[in-house]
Amino acid sequence: MADNAPLIEMTGIEIVEDSQRTARPSDLFWPWFAANVSVFGMSYGPWVLGFGISFWQATIVAVIGIVVSFFLCGLIAIAGKRGSAPTMILSRAAFGVHGQKVPGIVSWLTSIGWETFLAITAVLATATVFQTLGWADGTWVRVIAAIVVAGIIVTASVLGYHTIMKLQSVLTWVTGIITILYIILVIPHIDFAAVMSLPNGSVQQMIGALVMVMTGFGLGWINIAADWSRYQKRSASDGSIVLWNTIGGSAAPVILVTVGLLLGGSDPALLEAVAADPVGTLAVLLPTWALIPFWITALLALVSGAVLGIYSSGLTLLSLGISIPRPLAAGIDGIILTIGTIWVVFFAQDFLGPFQSFLITLGVPLAAWAGILIADILTRREDYHEPSLFNPDGVYRAFDWTSLITMAVASVLGWGLVINQFAEEAAWNNWQGYLLPAVGGRDGTWAYANLGVLLALVLSFVATLILRRPTIRRQEQAARVLRDNAEAGAGA
Repeated sequence: MADNAPLIEMTGIEIVEDSQRTARPSDLFWPWFAANVSVFGMSYGPWVLGFGISFWQATIVAVIGIVVSFFLCGLIAIAGKRGSAPTMILSRAAFGVHGQKVPGIVSWLTSIGWETFLAITAVLATATVFQTLGWADGTWVRVIAAIVVAGIIVTASVLGYHTIMKLQSVLTWVTGIITILYIILVIPHIDFAAVMSLPNGSVQQMIGALVMVMTGFGLGWINIAADWSRYQKRSASDGSIVLWNTIGGSAAPVILVTVGLLLGGSDPALLEAVAADPVGTLAVLLPTWALIPFWITALLALVSGAVLGIYSSGLTLLSLGISIPRPLAAGIDGIILTIGTIWVVFFAQDFLGPFQSFLITLGVPLAAWAGILIADILTRREDYHEPSLFNPDGVYRAFDWTSLITMAVASVLGWGLVINQFAEEAAWNNWQGYLLPAVGGRDGTWAYANLGVLLALVLSFVATLILRRPTIRRQEQAARVLRDNAEAGAGA
């Protein structure tokens, strides 16, 4: 990070100048670790067990799902180093300058959803801790918590990259230390006999849990992965970028989800309570003296994740063609976050069900987009032609119909193989699962495996590798000609 960086980052979706590209691959550890060290990760333990699988099956699913999903984030992050621009700008090379707006809208909705969910969780956790301590209860506590949480998130996001990176490096240590303390304190609540007695589930149930873990962790961040690597030096190693993304993102969740599995398997009541208030439920397991540091740490970790989301959603908003300064874009998304938080906290009766349904619905096209972009990145041998990322008449054209059709087909097939598991809470999603009769019906063994997400990811990846290789080679050849002409003109 540059020591002379301005307080407010004004760089938006434009190419980052070489003089500002001072970050090292190891710097990527801090934002990813800080955003994922939240005790909220423990709540995934009970959710995974909710698929009806054993502790050992759930542990295998958690480790594989977390590590693989953040590895995929690392692959996307390579594009940031090669192109010095946000993820959704670099994606124009695969979808076209105007065609990119289709996955851009999906990405924006996903980021808005994630950051709002984290803010909501922070507000609910605050109310629960205050009530447990006997300090205060009622609507006004949530009102103040919502204002403070939203204010911190928006302020950090408006200040931008350099402030966020410094903030995350501090939060990593604070949240990491207190989270270790929490784990030590809740060990007495673990009933190993009860945990080990959980019966095994089917392969289909394991796949369903795997998809939820992948979607909830790495795939939930994959659309912003290159936003944090665009300040990397051009000489940075691709392998190092992937490595530090993977380690930073997965190190804490692997431990946290495992602890959550032990707690959830020990107490059936915890499985049910986590659904209503994930972090607050985990807080009540602590002795009174530990509630305040737990609350502060949980709040900071949740805010940390939301800051990453709202910062990137602002960049995505700009990539859609809205011509405003980056800080203003972050501010607009902050207003949306605040409104969403207030509505859910004060008016919605249930938020986990609709959120899970929302996550899987957007997870299908997001997985299709990720498969296309990962294949595009792995196929390319050269850096992007940066001027063409902003010119519909340039190397990448206005639309890449192969990618757009691939994403559409993969999404349609994917939605047909996922089922809305929250039919009452999110009735608007009951249209999904129309292809399930081919694999046993809506009540069959594959109905809740969420195969559609994996299908969309794999199908779009393979289709892009096969169909777009000639296009990518033509793009690279055209880019070389343009660079040579530019150098010749400069030397004349």
